[in-house]
Amino acid sequence: MKKLSRSRIIPIQPVTTLTGTDASSEGTFSLFAKQDKIYSRAVTGLFARLRWVMVWVTQLVFYGIPWLQWNDRQAVLFDLGNLRFFIFGLVLHPQDLIFLAVLLILAALTLFFFTALAGRLWCGYACPQTVYTEIFLWLERITEGPRLARMRLDSARWEAEKIARKSAKQLLWISASLFTGFTFVGYFTPIRDLAAGLLALSLSPWEGFWVVFYGLATYGNAGYLREQICMQMCPYARIQSALTDMNTMVIAYDTQRGENRGSRARSADPTALGLGDCIDCTLCVQVCTTGIDIRDGLQNECIACAACIDACDQVMVKMNYPRGLIRYSSATGMQERLSARQMILQVWRPRVWMYGALMLLVASLLIVGLSARKGVAVDVIKDRGALAREQGNGDIENIYLLKVMNASEHASTYRVSVQGLPGMTLVTPAALDVPATGIGSLTVRLALGAQAAQAYRGRAIPITFKVQRADTDREVAIEEKSTFVIPR
Repeated sequence: MKKLSRSRIIPIQPVTTLTGTDASSEGTFSLFAKQDKIYSRAVTGLFARLRWVMVWVTQLVFYGIPWLQWNDRQAVLFDLGNLRFFIFGLVLHPQDLIFLAVLLILAALTLFFFTALAGRLWCGYACPQTVYTEIFLWLERITEGPRLARMRLDSARWEAEKIARKSAKQLLWISASLFTGFTFVGYFTPIRDLAAGLLALSLSPWEGFWVVFYGLATYGNAGYLREQICMQMCPYARIQSALTDMNTMVIAYDTQRGENRGSRARSADPTALGLGDCIDCTLCVQVCTTGIDIRDGLQNECIACAACIDACDQVMVKMNYPRGLIRYSSATGMQERLSARQMILQVWRPRVWMYGALMLLVASLLIVGLSARKGVAVDVIKDRGALAREQGNGDIENIYLLKVMNASEHASTYRVSVQGLPGMTLVTPAALDVPATGIGSLTVRLALGAQAAQAYRGRAIPITFKVQRADTDREVAIEEKSTFVIPR
């Protein structure tokens, strides 16, 4: 027997986890450092205006779409109770979830495409977390004032003014959150009925629960978690490095131009002082919603909101320096001092073309698939209890259940025919009325004469059901395959 070697046993020392920031005299350390509250300064400029344009556009779409009407019903409604999804003139059933999968693939490719072009544009301008954080910060500034006033208010004693301002902020936050939750639920329950039920205080328990649930989610994420969602919870910050490279346009600090940093008089010559253009005012840090210093380089926490660009450009104008100390640029552009035109030409590299081509391909497939839908879907279910029945006269009979889904918004009549086996006949009526956007069921009995069945004993013969819309001049038909079983 092989002799086992001795293993060295190392005793494990207990570790005390602290919640503070100071280490104890015994050498313990903190695993969870306390996060200081970020008081971001308001900023104006080109990118700030673009962010607010996106806030207005996204919120007008989100809050407005549920109130739109289409064919006497809500234009966009995800009716989970009846398993129907209305998107303007499009009616989808669970069998159409393939389109949702294609849409998600298209969304992912679009995200890859724009990230490869210019970094986290989605995060900075259109992500719901960014949008609602911007709205909640605006409400906070209305009630508590600018950055320094908010800092003084938080450190002040609880007196009448502080209670009044904090209460006003909470009232606005809660109102905005509940309205957001109400609107979100309105995509799944007709929002006009939901509003009537709310005014009459007759919401169902589940509707009330989800309104409050999504309201609380908005309140917590935009009011308190804010940058922690982007820095700690969102996976996109962790994968962006795989989607960007040296030619991606990102927010960057021009180190060659800005260093060495240092304050100086406006009239001073920075070259004579051995200084760069950065006056170390830290405004770029103060306006950052995640509290990072862009001068330390691109970081996972940067959401590309470009607030630091607006702040720095204002300082450069006041100092009579050129704009663009912080700007959109690529790492290659910064290193090689490329012009804007040269960087833009380098942005269009093979990976961007590949993402763009795949995006166009998937979008084309989605459009072709939606346009090719016939407005009707058919499921043929064979009777499993008795695959075949032999009648007293020797005829063979098979029974099927047809499920016809009418995807149009008009009640329709469908006629059923079958082909594939000579001598086979329909025993039951071959017509079915299906309500608008509904599902109809029809039990179909097929019979094959005794003489015709002799040649097919012990076989399952492929047959085809054809379901055709009978109340329109336009050819709307769909075929579904099955089998006709003939016993021995």
